[in-house]
Amino acid sequence: MLLADRYELEELPIGKGGMGAVHRGYDTHLARRVAVKFLEVPGNSDPEVEGRFIREARILAKLELTGAPTLYDLGTVESRLFQVMQFVDGVTLADVLAEHGPLPVPWAAAIAAQSCAVLAEAHALSICHRDLKPNNLMLRPDGGVTVLDFGLAVLREADLARFTRAGQLLGTPAYMAPEQIQNGSAGPASDLYALGCVLHEMLTGAPLFTGPTAYAVFEQHVNARPPEIPGIPARLDEVLARMLEKEPGDRPADALDCYAALEPLARELPPLPGFLAVNGDPVPARMYARIVGRIPDRFSSAR
Repeated sequence: MLLADRYELEELPIGKGGMGAVHRGYDTHLARRVAVKFLEVPGNSDPEVEGRFIREARILAKLELTGAPTLYDLGTVESRLFQVMQFVDGVTLADVLAEHGPLPVPWAAAIAAQSCAVLAEAHALSICHRDLKPNNLMLRPDGGVTVLDFGLAVLREADLARFTRAGQLLGTPAYMAPEQIQNGSAGPASDLYALGCVLHEMLTGAPLFTGPTAYAVFEQHVNARPPEIPGIPARLDEVLARMLEKEPGDRPADALDCYAALEPLARELPPLPGFLAVNGDPVPARMYARIVGRIPDRFSSAR
């Protein structure tokens, strides 16, 4: 299957995002692998969904960070929108948890801290993800984390219309902050709550709240106290409790605050067989990050 006289696509999708199917592809012009995401519903039949899809592309174009996929192209074929982006090797955190179960504390902290770094970049650009969950976090073979699927993201700018459907909550019930459930509002603190749900799941192997219906899960997010996790370090217990506070103002000040609390816990990471490159060869991404990590900043100077 050839798209736009340039991109060779595999027929079967490799996954689904918030609004469309994702195919593995090959850019014949630049000789590189790509991922191509199609809008699930033709844009001319749903202007709101088309608008969200275009907005996701503009958001990805703003993010220039290793932890978010790079957007290469946006186009239309037969009245159907598509995005062409960087192909990210790895497995979703959902798959890691399904196979591995609860993660060691250093790995849970490392994945959450890397996610905080991406959120810090996004929030600085007035972007809120609104749908953080294990399916949207990709663990790469080098141990890095890529945050996927900004399809529900909100650009927090006054002149941008809100993309919501009347009477419909946008997001995934198991990871939605109380304020998203109660009044549909989402801000940086909502992303930190969702990441807190993911962190709790990494430490326990099970979603924070479950129930027979979405409304049963919503009720727990709004009213129920998160169950404690025995045996985790006090510092981790403290930051997790703050991330899962019901009131946005009671959560950490920002993603940088979360990162500062989590980073010291991401040390002496044990092997994760089957998920990471363990052939003993140097990993250029780690080599690069090791040097960058020696440059003083507010975190390194505080250690």
